[in-house]
Formats: sequence, structure tokens, C-alpha cells
Amino acid sequence: MIRNFIITAWRNLKTNKVFSLINVFGLAVGLACCMLIGAYLHSELTYDTYSANSKQLYRVYLSADANGGTTIFPSVDVAVGPGIKNAFPSVLAYTRLDQRRPVFVKYEDKTFKEEKIMFIDSNFLQLFSIPLLEGDSKNALTEPETMVITKDFEKKYFGESDALGKMLTVGKDLVKVTGIIDRVPDNSHFHGDAFMSFVTEDNASTPQTWSNVNDFTYLLLDKKADPHKLEAAFPQLVAKYVVPEVQHDMGVSLAEAQKSVNTFKFLLQPLTAIHLHSPGKYELEPGGDIHYIYIFAALAIFVLLLACINFTNLSTAAATKRAREIGVRKVLGSEKNKLVWQFLTESLMLTLFSMVAALGLVYLLLPYFNDVAGKHVTLTFYLSSWAIAGELGLILVVGLMAGLYPAVFMSSFKIIPILKGGNGLQLSRKSGLRSGLIVFQFAISTALIIATFVVFQQLNYMQNKKLGYDKNQVLVVNDAYALGNNIDAFKQDLVNDHRVVSVTKTDNAPGYNDAGGTEIYAKEIADKGSRNAIATSIFWVDPNYIPTMKMELVKGRNFYPSGPADSTSVIINEAEVSALGFGDTDPIGKTIIRSGQRHYMIVGVVKDFHFTSAKQKIAPLMMIASNISKGKVIARIKTADVQHLINDIKNKWEQYHSGAPFNYSFLDQQFASLYGEEQRVGNIFTSFSIIAIVIACLGLFGLAAFMIRQRVKEIGIRKVLGASTGSITTMLSREFLQLILVAALISFPVTWYAMDKWLQDFAYRTEIHWWVFVLAGVIALLVAAITISFQSIKAALANPVRSLRSE
Repeated sequence: MIRNFIITAWRNLKTNKVFSLINVFGLAVGLACCMLIGAYLHSELTYDTYSANSKQLYRVYLSADANGGTTIFPSVDVAVGPGIKNAFPSVLAYTRLDQRRPVFVKYEDKTFKEEKIMFIDSNFLQLFSIPLLEGDSKNALTEPETMVITKDFEKKYFGESDALGKMLTVGKDLVKVTGIIDRVPDNSHFHGDAFMSFVTEDNASTPQTWSNVNDFTYLLLDKKADPHKLEAAFPQLVAKYVVPEVQHDMGVSLAEAQKSVNTFKFLLQPLTAIHLHSPGKYELEPGGDIHYIYIFAALAIFVLLLACINFTNLSTAAATKRAREIGVRKVLGSEKNKLVWQFLTESLMLTLFSMVAALGLVYLLLPYFNDVAGKHVTLTFYLSSWAIAGELGLILVVGLMAGLYPAVFMSSFKIIPILKGGNGLQLSRKSGLRSGLIVFQFAISTALIIATFVVFQQLNYMQNKKLGYDKNQVLVVNDAYALGNNIDAFKQDLVNDHRVVSVTKTDNAPGYNDAGGTEIYAKEIADKGSRNAIATSIFWVDPNYIPTMKMELVKGRNFYPSGPADSTSVIINEAEVSALGFGDTDPIGKTIIRSGQRHYMIVGVVKDFHFTSAKQKIAPLMMIASNISKGKVIARIKTADVQHLINDIKNKWEQYHSGAPFNYSFLDQQFASLYGEEQRVGNIFTSFSIIAIVIACLGLFGLAAFMIRQRVKEIGIRKVLGASTGSITTMLSREFLQLILVAALISFPVTWYAMDKWLQDFAYRTEIHWWVFVLAGVIALLVAAITISFQSIKAALANPVRSLRSE
């Protein structure tokens, strides 16, 4: 029986080649998209599950109210982990990680800048189930000046030689390699190339404080421990350790200290929730977003539904071609359930062929997918046993879902009308189901087009927004500290170049997310009994910084060009003036106090500028005068031959024998890189818009062909009676285009609501303009019209004699 079903199904598929190819291609595209997104979702949802302790590991994070909102810090102070471990028996162990600043590493004649060296406790790799290939996992990081490196790091410095036991110069320290690991898994919220012992940084002289943020701290809880009950006990630690620290650090009373930390909370976050559920901007790496998981999962389902709808539409529309076959089968005794299984077998075979084609498409699209999604998926992912089981399940589900209605529909044809020359069922060309499915397909397609426009509008808005400084033609020379005492001479070399407009020496630049931070309050306001402590970012700059960046001073003055007079002076931005509570009071000459009871006088107010991404609201910032800043040398240039200037600057750099490679960037390019996530989302929406339109048009093409075939005699009669080619084409296209218009109108309010919600995540956002909806509707109508017109014009140009000669 099954063999007969398969043979018959194969014959029918061969007979209807165009129908079969349209369905195979449409389903293959839908399945390929579903499989690619499935790989993305699998990667995102399995972050940090590689650790054997993943269900018991929690990260301690800090929540504190500041500047009128709640700020989340994913790191805490050095003493928090040990303190919690000692206070609660349900905490079995703690471990810490601290990201080291970029540093130059040297071995013999090889020197590289390393940006992913981390300090970790000796038990870190064990708790995270990262095995050592060489070395003693228990003792590798118990001593200062020791490190564990990855295989790639080893090959980079030592080639094929064994690195274990050898010494590397890390900055100014001589560090011994005591262990080798393969690498940190891709689906981890941190990635290091080398790990130094935490005791190298945290030695006996390190203050064991609780109120700052620096170390990413993880707790291993007992399997029976309740993390919520543990959290509820943390306030007692705040009262015991944090309050006295704040009182001493800020020079305030015990009552004021208690008041300032009322919203200071230590909280726990499951290890496996870090990647998708961390709102903090201070993470080790950019995380994922659970909202995008929902969006992409919905996209996968919708694209697959579009392909299934094609199958359903084409199968029901083509039913009349198989009416006689069905009638004869019924006369010969075929039962309805056997006919249903026959048609389902055809559907499952089509889906099987589509899955094979989909795997081919996945193979071709993987490089593009990995580039867009930032993943490293390979074809072997789809050939694992559990993936094959999922693919077989997908074949079954899609085959049944797409084929069930057509199977029941065609098996219900009446015998007598068929044998009299009818179709056995009054199959109207205006089928409500088919019309509804077409509307659904193009509503989704139009919605994706609108979403694509809005995403790129927002991206364009952020990239072209006035930033409060001029980012164009600004060259940033990084790692200037490598020049040592020669940095001022190097800076003067740039000043002397006629192609350089101005030069500044600083540790911070907009767009680099390298600002320091502290807590401050205004002394004069606090003296009146309304102390308002705020969190602020810090830039260390020289007097040339503001003019070089073309920032605007709205009040006061710039720092003096030379001398120590401004060593206790600061320039603050407008956001900080407001946050400190000055209101209409002139802040010039007022005093602000930062942690450590350090006093600064406000000498100027700079107009607000975006020093982080324009996604975020401009935060309070203070600039501290510093002539010893060595992180960056920034030059505003004016030349048409930029590359020649860069080569000259590189030569000047190398004259000082810094031992570090010349490393530069442009401010506008760095700023553009802040929007990589939005660019990626825009590319994904663009891809899915194209795919959805292609699938919908494939179905529309096949459906138009079948509908026109039903009306071939009507078209012939109209031509004989004098109808023009244009009028016939319009008549045949009108019905479909009306459905596309309805689809567009349905998609407009739904898409506006969804994209408006998406834009709420941006502090500065574009408006959703009316023309976006009109343009998306026009694109959908135009694409549909082109698709239909191919069949309509062909039918209108046909010789009516051929269609009417049997009458």
C-alpha cells in the first residue's frame, strides 16, 4: 500500500513539473530560513550551559539608583565574593574575573597588543568546566605572576614550541606560563586569550572594599539553596560594610551615608541568564537580547508559514486538473481515507525533496549568515544526530501542515458531477480561503518591508545626528603610553605638520567607551541640606581637547594652557549641571566633591555631546585637567591625501622606538562601529523581506497561472468580442491586486505599533513617517503586479481560436 502511494505520488510530481518545482523551491527557502534561524536561536539560548555547574552558578551584580533612574552594574567590589562566602554556608565557593586593560605582551622579538587578558581566581577555570590541556588545573593560578593561555595564544608567540614554563613580558611584568587551554567556548559571555592569576592584582596591600565596582563575581550555590532567600539577606552586608565605607569616602554623616545607599542592592543573576537578560552597559562583551530571540523565532515561523500557504494555495487551485483522476479512483472503490493518505504522501515527498534542497541552500548561505549573525555555525551542526531528528520532525510537521487541507479538500470531490464533466466541487475562482492566505502572505511581506525601512531610518538618524562635536577628519593615535616620556615630543611633531590643524593628548575619546567614573555631589547644595549624590563619567583631558574636538563652551572658560593652576578644576556638561540640582544657579566657581573627599572647582560648562552611543541618553560627565594623560593623541587633520599623512605619522612614531606597533583609528569610523547591532538587525530584516516577497510571489505566480487556465475560454470569448489586450490584462490582475492592497492596509497599524515599541529602546529616535507605509505598499503592489502581469499578458496575447476550437 505504502509502495503504491509512493509510486503514484512520484508519477504525479513528474507530471506536474512546474507545480512541483514551485513548491519545492518555496518550501526549501522556508525550511532553509527556519534552519538558519534555528541555529542562531540554539546558539543564543545555550549560552554558558557548557559548564557542569551552570545551574548552580550565579553572578553577583549591583543595582543602585542614580541620576533619576536605576543603574545596573554587572561587577562588584573585590571583597564581596569572599564576604558572601564567609557569611552564608549555602555558598559553596566564589570566583572572580577582572578584565585587564589592553597591554603589550612580548616574547623575544615578538610584540603584540593584547586586549583580552583577564585576571581570574585559581578555581575559575574549574568552576566553569574549562579543562587544561597542559599544566596542573588546581595549582596553575595560585601564585602571582602566573598565567594560563589558549592554544592560539601559544602559537602566536611560541610557534610550534611548548610554552609551558616559559616567561612572557606582560606590560612591565615578567609572567610565567603555567597552563594551556584549548579556548573558551563560543557560547560564553566572556572570552579571554590569556588568564592571569587574580593574586597578581589582588595582593596583601589591596584594600578589601565593598562599595566600588570592578570584579565580575560568581557564586557556586548548594543545589538546595534558594537564591531569592540568599538575596533577601544581602542588605545586612550592605549595612555592615558598605555604609561605613561611604561615610568615610564621601565625608558625610552616618545617617547621610545610610540614606545614600538605601537603593544599593546586591542581587543574583543565574549564569545562563547573563547573555540574554543583562541590561547593563558595563558587560565584558555585548550581550544578546531576548526580544530579538522572540522576533527571529516569529520570523522563522512566518517564513515557513508563507511556504506552506503556497503549497495549500497551489494544491487547491490545481484540484480541477485532478478531478477526473479522483472520480475514477472513487468509482474503482478507493476510499476517502486512502485518497487523503495518497495526497499526504505527495506532500511529504515534496517536503523531503525540499529539505534536501534546503540543506544545499544552508550550505551556500552559511558564510553570509555567519557574517550577519556574528556566529560560527558549520554544516556539521545540521548533520548531528539530534539535528537530523529535528529535520525529520520538521519534514513530518511541514508535510502534514501544508498537505492536510488540500488532501481533505480533493478527496471530498463528488463522483457524479466529475463524470458529467464537472469538477466535483463548485470551485470558485474567488475562494475565500485562498484569498485569505494571499492576504496573510503579503501582509507579512509588507510588514517586513516597513520594518526594514524603520530600522535603517533609525540607524541613519543616529549616525547623522548632531553629536556636539565634529567627528570628521579626526585621527586617533592609540596606545600613546607606549611612547613613555617621548609622548610630548611626538605630539609636537604633529603640531609642526602643516596638515594637522590641532592636537590634544587625552585618555578618553567619544565613542570609545573608555570613560572613568565616580560619585559626586555639589558642596554648596549639600550645605543647604539637600545633598544630591550622582554618578558621573570622567574624561582626563588637556587644554587643547575642547578646541580640537570642536566642542562648545556654554559657560565659563577652558583649562589654562599651562601650569598647575587647573589641577583641581573641572569642566562639566549640561547634563551634570542639571543632575547636581543647580537649576538656574550659575555653577561656575562652585565646588563638587567626589569619592575620596577630593574637591574640584567648576570653571566651565560644555554643551552636551554624545560620548557614548546615541542610543543612550547623554549622561553627566566631568572633564578633569591632566597633562599626564598618555592613552591617546588625537589630531584634527586637513588634507586630501590622508594615507600619505598617516604614513608620515607612522614614521615619526617609529623614530621613538616605542616597541609597540603604530595603531590608529578615525573617530567617525569608531562612532559608526557603535551601531553594529542595529546594522545587523537591518540586514536581517532586509534578507527576510526579500525572502518573504520571493516566496509570496512564487505562490502568486503559480496561482495566477491556474486561475487564468480556468478562464481561458472566457478570455477567448472576450477577445472575439473585441476586448483589448490591456483590458484583459487589467481584468485578470485586478482581483489579485485588490487582495495585495487589503494586505498592505492590514499590515500598516500592526507594524506601526511593533516598530514604535522597538524605537522606545532608543533615547534619541526617529519618527515613523507616513511615506514609509505608502512606499512599502507600493513596492508590494508593484512586485505583485509584475508577477501577475507575466501570466496575464501571456493569456491576453493568446490566439482565441486555440481556446474555442472545441466549442
